[in-house]
Amino acid sequence: MAKKRRPQTKAATPRAVDGPIPVVGAREPCPCGSERRYKACHGREAAHAVAELVQRPFEGLPGEADWVALRELVPAATVELTLKDGLPEGVPSVTLATVLPMAWPALRRDNGAVLLGLQNDTASGDLSRDLADTLRRALTAEPGTPVAAERAGTDGPRLQDLLDPSVPFEPAVHTGFEFWVEDAENATGEVAASLDRANAAAIPTVRLSGVDAAYWCETPEKNHLRWVMPHPEEKLLDALARLHAAGASSLGEGTRLVGSFRAHGLTVPVWDLPSGMRAEDVEKPAAGLAERLAAALADGTPLTAEERRARGGLTSRQVTLN
Repeated sequence: MAKKRRPQTKAATPRAVDGPIPVVGAREPCPCGSERRYKACHGREAAHAVAELVQRPFEGLPGEADWVALRELVPAATVELTLKDGLPEGVPSVTLATVLPMAWPALRRDNGAVLLGLQNDTASGDLSRDLADTLRRALTAEPGTPVAAERAGTDGPRLQDLLDPSVPFEPAVHTGFEFWVEDAENATGEVAASLDRANAAAIPTVRLSGVDAAYWCETPEKNHLRWVMPHPEEKLLDALARLHAAGASSLGEGTRLVGSFRAHGLTVPVWDLPSGMRAEDVEKPAAGLAERLAAALADGTPLTAEERRARGGLTSRQVTLN
């Protein structure tokens, strides 16, 4: 028996309305009044906006490579931020933190200071715009309250619009999360227990002082150096392949360039290090490698067969984080 076909009706068109369209459930009627479901009306525009991923959200900010490192690699770090228009009245400081308690997007302390969390899920395809939206809401939040996650508008400002580009980005890497509370030394009860749990899970990490955006970390099996580099990916991989083929890509005895990964549009080469090699032991070899890499980056000759094989090995072990 043939199924009855529904009569064809003309689809309602979205109506022009004043102000933004609020977000509702995908199957609920669209708030614009078109009588269509949200997902088939203004929800399509929202989904399209979310899908437009900004590959390098921190491009143009001082310390782009360190922004990427703090977002993806570093457990506990803070950076004092400077706003273009200065601090609002009642806000003594704005501090970027890798992560905040309960994974809050931001927190306004009792004294009015703002902490902005970097390691949070982003609601759109532009991490910079999401963070800027959270920061603006944190500046006006009630003191002593966290700032909840919200969907940022597609036309709002980005971090590049809010932060002073003349101020260097200087991360302070911490051994634990005591920066979460103002008087960590005297913390008791659940606060102290939460700090202990968070600190126990943090991988010991140190930022090298002699080169930019290179981070030593310690794991039970071996140590690593993860170095965020701002060079164009294809050119960087060629340079690393030249060094690798020449036996000049290591950081000393027992070390090995094992591959790289992509994060927020930048490439992050990774070296395995012996478990006894501390951060201070890597400083001089890393500076030497930086000099060799600069020379390799300046070499415009075609790769040799051996260098192409080395490059193929590097790319086969490359992972994209986002």
